Amino acid sequence: MGLDIRYARSGGVSIAYQVVGDGPVDLVYVPDWVSNLVYGWESPRVRAFYERLAQSFRLILFDKRGTGLSDLGGHFPSLETRMDDVRAVLDAAGSSRAVLLGAQDGSGMATLYAATYPERTQALVLFHPVAYNPDGQSEEVRAELADLRERWGTQEFCDGLLREGAPTLYADPAEREWFANLLRVGASPSVAYALNRAFYETDLREILPAVRVPTLVFYRPGWFERFALEVAEQIPDARALRISGDEMFEVDLSPEVPDEIERFVAGEQLPVVPESVLATILFTDIVGSSARASELGDRAWRDLLARHHALVRRELTRYRGEEKDTAGDGFFATFDGPARAIRCAHAIVDGVRELGLEIRAGVHTGECEVHEGKVAGLAVVIGARVAAAAEDGEVLVSQTVKDLVAGAGIDFEERGEHELKGVPGSWRLYSVADVTAHGQAAPAS
Repeated sequence: MGLDIRYARSGGVSIAYQVVGDGPVDLVYVPDWVSNLVYGWESPRVRAFYERLAQSFRLILFDKRGTGLSDLGGHFPSLETRMDDVRAVLDAAGSSRAVLLGAQDGSGMATLYAATYPERTQALVLFHPVAYNPDGQSEEVRAELADLRERWGTQEFCDGLLREGAPTLYADPAEREWFANLLRVGASPSVAYALNRAFYETDLREILPAVRVPTLVFYRPGWFERFALEVAEQIPDARALRISGDEMFEVDLSPEVPDEIERFVAGEQLPVVPESVLATILFTDIVGSSARASELGDRAWRDLLARHHALVRRELTRYRGEEKDTAGDGFFATFDGPARAIRCAHAIVDGVRELGLEIRAGVHTGECEVHEGKVAGLAVVIGARVAAAAEDGEVLVSQTVKDLVAGAGIDFEERGEHELKGVPGSWRLYSVADVTAHGQAAPAS
C-alpha cells in the first residue's frame, strides 16, 4: 500500500493526509488526542488496524491541525476550524461522501461535521465520545492541565497516562516507548495543553439531536462508558455497542472494530436528502431605522441602505455566510460554524458605524428544517429573538454558541437569563466583548 503524504489547504494552513486502499466506500479516521502519519505506521498494532480498515474502505488518514505533520497556523484553533479541516481533507482526497470514524477527542470534530454536512456523511462511528464533562472546570482538572503543560513528553508523564488509560500496553516496554514517542512527535506541550483544555471547555449536548445520519457508538466499561452512552441516547436512532477490553485509550485494541464498522455501514440504507441540518443563525437589524429614514428623507435613506446592504453582503461572503432573507433593513443568514458567524457580525457592527449606523445582532446554533433551499424551525425563531434582545451595537449569542467556540479567541460578558417570546423556557445569553485578531476569515469557497 502506498503511504504517500499529501497536504490539503484549509484557511491558509496545510493539513497532512494519506489515502490508503481503494475500497468502494470512503472512511476518514479522525484521530484521538495526537497522531503522526509517519510514526503511526511504525507500530505493528496501529499498522494492522489501518491495513484492516483499508481492506474494506478507501481509508483517509490525517493529522489534526497543530499535531503530527500538520501546520498549527499561529494559534490553537476552535472546534469549528478543526471541523473545517476535515472538509478540506475530504475535498483534497476527492471524497464527496464518507464514513467518519472519530476517536475520543476526535469524536467532537466528527460529530460536528456530521451534523453540519449530513449530505456528505454516510455514517458516523464514535469511540468513547464525550459531549460534556461537568467536572471540566474543576480545580482538579486545572491542576491536571498545569501538570500536562509542565511534564508533557517526559517518560514519567507518558507512563502515567498509559498505566491509567491502557494498562495492557503499559505492561509492554516496547509499547511504553512507542507511546511516549508518539506524544513527543504528535504535539508540542503548548498544543497538547490547548487541545486538552478545549476538550474540557466544549459542550456539544445541544448539537447531538441535530445529527441525522446513521450513528454507531463504541464503548468499553470504565470512565468513558457513561459519557458514550449519554451521546448515544441523545443522537436520534444511534446504536451503542460494547466492544472488547477495558482500556480507556486506543480503539484498535478491540480487533472486532473494523468488522463492526463494515457490518454497520453495509446494513444501513442510503439516507434520503436530509430534511434538517445543523446551522448557525445570524440576524441583524438597524437600530432606529424609522427615525433615521424620516430624518434623511426617502432618497438619502435608500442610498444609505444600499451602502449598508453592500457592506453586509461583503462580510457574509468573506465569512462564508449564506444570505437567506433581507427584510427591510435586517438580514437573516446562515453559517456552517458559529465562530465565523460571530466574527462576521462583529465586522458588520464595526463597518456600519463608519456609515453612521448602529445595528444589533443575534447568533444561535441549532437544528434547522430545510425545504427547497429555505431554512426554518425553532432555531431560526431563537436566533431572531436573541437579536431582538441585543442592545445598540451589540452582538448577542446563546449559550449553545458560547459553548461551541471554546478556544476561538472570543470573549463574552454574561447577560443573564432571558425569556424569548414564543420559545419555551429561559435562555442564558452572552454579549461578545472581544474578538482577537487571530480568528481571520476563511477564504470563500
